[in-house]
Amino acid sequence: MAAKGSHSYLKLEGEIERCRAECQWDRLPELVRQLLLPAASPPRKGAGDPQDSVDYGNLLLAEALLEQCLKENLAKIKDSIPLMEKNEPKMSEAKKYLTGILNRGKLLPKYMTEAVLILGKLHYVEGSYRDAVSMYARARIDDISIENEPLYRLRLVTEAFVIKGLSLERSPNSIASRARLSEREEEVVACFERACIIAQVYLQELEKTLHSRSIKGSNVTFPDFELPYFLEAALQSAYVSHLKKGNIVKGMRDLREVLRTVETKATQSFKMTAAKQLAEVLLHSLSEDCYWSPLSDPLPEFMNKEDNAYVSSLLQRRPQLYTGDNLYCPQDNIEEALLLLLISESMANRDAVISRAPDQKDDRAVSLQDASAVYDLLSITLGRRGQYVMLSECLERAMKFAFGEFHLWYQLALSMVACGKSAYAVSVLRECAKLRPADPMVPLLAAKVCIGPLHWLEEGERFAKMVIDLGEDAGEFLAKGYLALGLTYSLQATDATLKCSQDKLHKKALQTLERAHQLAPEDHQIILYVSLQLALVRQISDAIEHLQEALKLCKDDMNSLHLLALLFSAQKHYQHALDVINMALAEYPESFSLLFTKVKLERVHKGPEEALVTCRHMLRMWQMVYNFSQHSGSEKESSVTEVPMIKKHNGMHLSLPDTHDTDSEITFVAATLSGERGITGTPLRHANLQR
Repeated sequence: MAAKGSHSYLKLEGEIERCRAECQWDRLPELVRQLLLPAASPPRKGAGDPQDSVDYGNLLLAEALLEQCLKENLAKIKDSIPLMEKNEPKMSEAKKYLTGILNRGKLLPKYMTEAVLILGKLHYVEGSYRDAVSMYARARIDDISIENEPLYRLRLVTEAFVIKGLSLERSPNSIASRARLSEREEEVVACFERACIIAQVYLQELEKTLHSRSIKGSNVTFPDFELPYFLEAALQSAYVSHLKKGNIVKGMRDLREVLRTVETKATQSFKMTAAKQLAEVLLHSLSEDCYWSPLSDPLPEFMNKEDNAYVSSLLQRRPQLYTGDNLYCPQDNIEEALLLLLISESMANRDAVISRAPDQKDDRAVSLQDASAVYDLLSITLGRRGQYVMLSECLERAMKFAFGEFHLWYQLALSMVACGKSAYAVSVLRECAKLRPADPMVPLLAAKVCIGPLHWLEEGERFAKMVIDLGEDAGEFLAKGYLALGLTYSLQATDATLKCSQDKLHKKALQTLERAHQLAPEDHQIILYVSLQLALVRQISDAIEHLQEALKLCKDDMNSLHLLALLFSAQKHYQHALDVINMALAEYPESFSLLFTKVKLERVHKGPEEALVTCRHMLRMWQMVYNFSQHSGSEKESSVTEVPMIKKHNGMHLSLPDTHDTDSEITFVAATLSGERGITGTPLRHANLQR
């Protein structure tokens, strides 16, 4: 019978240790009750009297009560708001148990140490940071070994180190000596680094235990282990502390080490956060010239004696890292950031909460916030390399959980505009307009896409009228709405085949553009379009007058100068036109459209020999640009190649709110003014404008 009782006791102790390791605090009170039954409590090794078992039970109850109290007040703990003992009966009872245990001193030394560690944790949550530090000094946590210790012991030691570091950080600073302050900062970092390593060892060992249990009891389901607050703090406090102090080298080193450790189920969400934070550091705090790969050392100028001193190297038990042959290694900060963000995006999509159930509202909001942050960083990273096709594909994957979320829909629309998926972009912008009917930017952008690359004039007209219908609520965009509408009328007039329809639409276009000018009299680009429309209806003098007004507001605007030169050429003032073109070329020497117009003017005014000189110059310049782009493309070793940002010259279109591009419209004016052949040789048809 004694052997049977001893066996049941050992089984009960094993169950208690497992519950403490897996943080199953609700089960501990019942296990303690069984422990204190006379039949289940054989004399404990090293015990002096029966009070030993009672104190051991009180130790377990104190830990369970404290953990339940922390779980109920998690928001306060995260915000570093001290818990008041008088308001928390569970914490008060736990403190009484622990104080009694330490006063009596009946337990074995290892359990007495555990009581001290738990009491130090209690002091921290009640805001007594000095008392917490003194408890950990009493427990001599620096000398505690983690070799061959049970799992719950690793958790206790991890929490002890991170809480000691946090307590030292938040203790009132009464140290006058700079050297002593530096020592304290080093001690804080040492605590955080030790906590991080032991936490990873604990979580990996716990994963193995849970996996083996699931294999043995294949028909039994075990609850997923949720990462407690202090364990999560242990994983991230070291690199957060370095980054706050501006030590990018140490911060990146710790982040990379955390991400290289073998992942566990409990750390998946944390790994996504860490990957996102490392990507932010790479994008915002590190230039490509200062980058070093994960398998190399930082540049010598970034290293100092502290960077080589790993405090955590004293620990012999280390977490398992991912290893293998022929592993991919990024070559620059953009590559590494993109790799991290694509991994984070995959995890965000996998863990996304797509249920619309009311009870999952909070989880859905957190999931969406995490995913949005990843997609924002992806937009920055891929935008730097012009990889808008890849960005649009990533954002399309986000649509499954982006119901009613304007930000992600609008990001998708912008990426599709940038990569040339114009028809899809208009469809997405139509949905964005439903989500934010009072935002004038959405229909304005849609009108721009319809007028420019798609030439959907009726659709563009509808979007422009949506902006105008907002009235004063559109603010400064109301003038842009009239500008968009005026341009649609002008292009419709160009497409019209009947003379009466052309005249009617030209008149409506001019009236609408003049209304835009009245709303924004200082906008030189609107004045340019008014002048352009006047030129199209052959009011050359009025067009020149408006252009002079535009040039007063912006003297070096290339499109205004170009149009002015063409208007002079329409009046046969070729020398004035050449003077204006040369003036524009002084500001924009690499503009092929200006050079092409110069060739035409020189051929008409000075003869083919002069024009050929300019043609040869254009060919040399084109060859230089082409060879440079080919050379830079061949030298680029990065797997994510940088796509040059080439601005396409479409037909008469609207660029809002960025710069306007009217080269094609101006060429069209030169062909149609006064019905003359002008400097362009033969009149152009509108179809050629849409190339």
